[in-house]
Amino acid sequence: MQGKGRTYKVSLRCLYRYPLMASVFIVSGLFAAAPAQIDPQKTISALSNQYGDRAGKRAKAWFKIVNDAQKLDDIAKLEKVNGFFNLFKFVDDTVLWGESNYWASPMEFIGVNAGDCEDFSIAKYFTLLQVGIPEDKLRITMVKATSVNQYHMVLAYYETPGSVPLVLDNLDPVIKPATQRADLLPVYSFNGKQLWLNKEKGRGVLAGSSSRLEKWNDLKLRLGLDRLRQPKQKME
Repeated sequence: MQGKGRTYKVSLRCLYRYPLMASVFIVSGLFAAAPAQIDPQKTISALSNQYGDRAGKRAKAWFKIVNDAQKLDDIAKLEKVNGFFNLFKFVDDTVLWGESNYWASPMEFIGVNAGDCEDFSIAKYFTLLQVGIPEDKLRITMVKATSVNQYHMVLAYYETPGSVPLVLDNLDPVIKPATQRADLLPVYSFNGKQLWLNKEKGRGVLAGSSSRLEKWNDLKLRLGLDRLRQPKQKME
């Protein structure tokens, strides 16, 4: 949060612990994530070398998803990407990475074939950017999931700024309007540009933009293939 003559850095770990309180005080700026050209052979080779042959095959499948989705409409793109990543395993960060609240890059997620709710949402977000969904239509969203009584992350798609969003979730594989997800209570949402504080389902109040969200900035630095991390617990 930026104040007079003072700058504060807020980690997402704090937001998980005190999401309602923290969301009142922070103003988060997120880097604008324009789709980048990704070399298929280099990527497949890097993931195979780092995580094994099956990781390389998943990377190859991911590139096929990206290529095949280019010609589809937005809803078909959402379904294709959501279905692909929801095949991955849910594993807690402390088990998988040996630390709490680690945000894996999409390539780390594909490489290890596992992650938690942030990893599912982040991978879907960046993949949808790759297939041509405008960033302004996407928001990574923190919610309170009443079905499991804990904070949870999903990806929301807005056809227009005032639309009720569609929810892409690893807990429920079916993409549904937010109005049909009574089990999710929105807290805040963000994309590569802005942060919104959510006051009601499907709506939000713009809270500003800067570059102070620590976990997101750290993730930005690890999007390349030279920063791939080995998990503490291998899943295959």
